[in-house]
Amino acid sequence: MGGWAGWMAARAVAKAWRPFPYAALALLLVAAAVRFIHFALFGGTLLSAQYYLVDAAVVMLIGAAGYRYTRTRQMTTQYRWLYERTSPLTWRERPSGAASERS
Repeated sequence: MGGWAGWMAARAVAKAWRPFPYAALALLLVAAAVRFIHFALFGGTLLSAQYYLVDAAVVMLIGAAGYRYTRTRQMTTQYRWLYERTSPLTWRERPSGAASERS
């Protein structure tokens, strides 16, 4: 549940064309919510820096992947004449027609 929330929060930031630091802030808040869920539903400790850092690391990892995946889709669909997808998380500039003809 926390991973899904992290993915969706980072996706929302990317869809708004905001830089990654905005996503990082949102993901830290999601990690706090995950820590509260662990406390409320499973009897975990609420104010534990160690467990919060673990939750934050997991949420950040999944959120960063969601942000990058969304940004890759944005760049390769909205600017398809400039960029091409090289993997689900990366893109590169398309070779220009004139440069490829000279080679």
